[in-house]
Amino acid sequence: MDLFDVWQIRKHFPMLKKKMNGRPLVYLDTAATSQKPQCVIDAMTLFYGQEYGTVHRAIYELAAHSTEMYSNVRAKVQRFIHARQEEEIVFTRGTTEAINLVAHSFGRAFLEPGDEIIISEMEHHSNIVPWQLLAEERGLKLKFIPMDHSGELRLDVFKELLSERTKLVSVAHIANATGTINPIKEIIDLAHGAGAKVLIDGAQAASHVSLDMQALDADFYTFSGHKMYGPTGVGILYGKYALLKEMPPFMGGGDMVETVTMEKTTYQEPPLRFEAGTPSIAQVIGLGAAIDYIESVGKKKIEEWQSSLLQYATEKLEEIPGLTIVGNARRKGAIISFTLENVHSLDLGTLLGLKGIAIRTGHLCAQPTLARFGLTSLSRISFGVYSTFEEVDVVVGAIKEATLLLKPEFSY
Repeated sequence: MDLFDVWQIRKHFPMLKKKMNGRPLVYLDTAATSQKPQCVIDAMTLFYGQEYGTVHRAIYELAAHSTEMYSNVRAKVQRFIHARQEEEIVFTRGTTEAINLVAHSFGRAFLEPGDEIIISEMEHHSNIVPWQLLAEERGLKLKFIPMDHSGELRLDVFKELLSERTKLVSVAHIANATGTINPIKEIIDLAHGAGAKVLIDGAQAASHVSLDMQALDADFYTFSGHKMYGPTGVGILYGKYALLKEMPPFMGGGDMVETVTMEKTTYQEPPLRFEAGTPSIAQVIGLGAAIDYIESVGKKKIEEWQSSLLQYATEKLEEIPGLTIVGNARRKGAIISFTLENVHSLDLGTLLGLKGIAIRTGHLCAQPTLARFGLTSLSRISFGVYSTFEEVDVVVGAIKEATLLLKPEFSY
């Protein structure tokens, strides 16, 4: 593609020079976790080696500098997702913790027995289990938006599910199993029309899709650093400030307090109210470097590159006898899940792994999604900024070879 040199991009990622089982690494599992560019690794190494200090707790030079760098990343995230103000950005350990934070804090403050939460059939377990726990604890009712056989949500059914008791709708921006890009703006508007708040799980979208919180009007939006070329152990909860201000703390400890006596504690204003304890400072610094990297490449270019890979890979995979792609939505992220007739995904994953090819196999932390299609296991390939057409050819060839090995009646 014009102005996109993937081979130059690949030089930024040291892991891609490695071998797996003696073969050149073909990494096609970015939806699970992305590889890290050298600039992210360097930023964290520099911080630990030459700049390390705690944040918000001391006035000596190292601590003051660490606090400044940490705060600068919050402002960087605000600009990255076009939030209205820095105080709407809460640092968490990842998408899972961010969703749990909302479940516990928002749920504790605003939901009452008999209230309803709507999620969908295509959610990651992290956007199912917290709501189940909350529903059991608070006497709430969970409803589910079904999807059709292409992997698209049934918005006609969603409209019928909405009621005056609906207090929260929580859906994925991009489904991790099917790759479906959901019409979240329409979902948000419909939910708001019924008086409900909306949380969007953006774990699969943050590094691929341009985000504008003010235009979307989501009440909460969550994502993880490790899926967007940043480190593990850091994520983001975006929340409208008026909501965050009314929500109680998620955890108690240092830094989230204003005053503490033996009789009573008062709490900081958001976002610090939700950031108890010494935070993941180095990981936040790494997240900032990852955002810089994504913006230096350009989200639009990343999205276009991955869309071209998705189209090419889809066409090549559809040529393989016995292979069925699960999830054929009109709009998809850079994810392809599939089954092979009479071949278990774990067997395929093992054979591909021996050839240096990394794919995801199993239930993909989305068992209800698989159950919708009558499945218990899938194979999934997913692309990042560093993925190539040549890697698609390699994995397609390896799948054909594996099919011959496991199903000798096929020939090519």
